[in-house]
Amino acid sequence: MVSDVQPAPSTSSETSPENWVEIIETVISGLHQGEAPLVGQTDSGKIWMFRYGSAEVFVQLSGHTEEDFLTIWSPVLPLPVTDELALYRKLLTLNWLTTLEAHFAIAEGQVQVVATRTLGGISAGEIARLITIVATLADDYDDALKAEFKG
Repeated sequence: MVSDVQPAPSTSSETSPENWVEIIETVISGLHQGEAPLVGQTDSGKIWMFRYGSAEVFVQLSGHTEEDFLTIWSPVLPLPVTDELALYRKLLTLNWLTTLEAHFAIAEGQVQVVATRTLGGISAGEIARLITIVATLADDYDDALKAEFKG
């Protein structure tokens, strides 16, 4: 359960742009399971993909200024599903009770777990916490949501 998530220790309250990539890669190396994480560069920034349990998790760093974003997401359920109304009710309830700084959303024809934050003032602990929360939620809920709603 996500309530067991503890952020990585941080030696300073804020990290510099030079450290963001290093912190992200350190967190991913500690979480990934299976094959080595993938990393690439897109028009939208640097992106990593790794496996955590049964979930594929993506981490995107949109740039190197404090106005840019760190976005973490993981697809958990393809749409359409057997009972959309019940699914939406469940997701809204989970968003209120269990997702902490992340949330369930619908994008690209899938239910996804998502967390986004601007880079201004972000700490190493916040980066670690966001990545860990999304990975844990996705792994905790992907199989259960598929079993309940894919029919």
